[in-house]
Amino acid sequence: MGRSGVPALSLAEWLVLCLVDEEPTHGFAIASATGPEGELGRVWSLRRAVVYRGLRRLLELGLVAEAGVESTPHGPARTVMRATPEGNAAVRRWLTLPVAHVRDVRSELMVKLALLDRAGADPTDLLTAQRRAIEPIAGALRADRDRAQGFDRTLAGWRYETTVATLAFLDEVLAVAR
Repeated sequence: MGRSGVPALSLAEWLVLCLVDEEPTHGFAIASATGPEGELGRVWSLRRAVVYRGLRRLLELGLVAEAGVESTPHGPARTVMRATPEGNAAVRRWLTLPVAHVRDVRSELMVKLALLDRAGADPTDLLTAQRRAIEPIAGALRADRDRAQGFDRTLAGWRYETTVATLAFLDEVLAVAR
């Protein structure tokens, strides 16, 4: 188990699990949704091999289970997967957790926001928690910037300004969500 009682999964594995949790589906459909041209691929793109590797790992962890086989005239039969109760609980918990680092806003938080939007769920609690998690980081980075000299000041300034911009982004998305 990882932080806050959720399994330690990669972002790709979380994305695959969340899509299986939405409805029973197969790897080809997930790969289509997460490919470069897919709805979620615009946010975080996955190669087909990563999708199938993720499904195997989720199956081994007991977070998904086989739900049947779907025949298709366009290729081999496809194994349909469904989320187990443990997988469903993990998804519900993970979608509420803010990301730990500002650098993960572009990837993990955006994936969570896209998935919440697909589900028609209100992102306000997640966004509020995310803002609370980032505010102290901004304060610490401001202090680092003010103490630093030379290139260290440049780097600390970049990190601080990126964090301030992230807070402004969260404020904007929160305003729209409310």
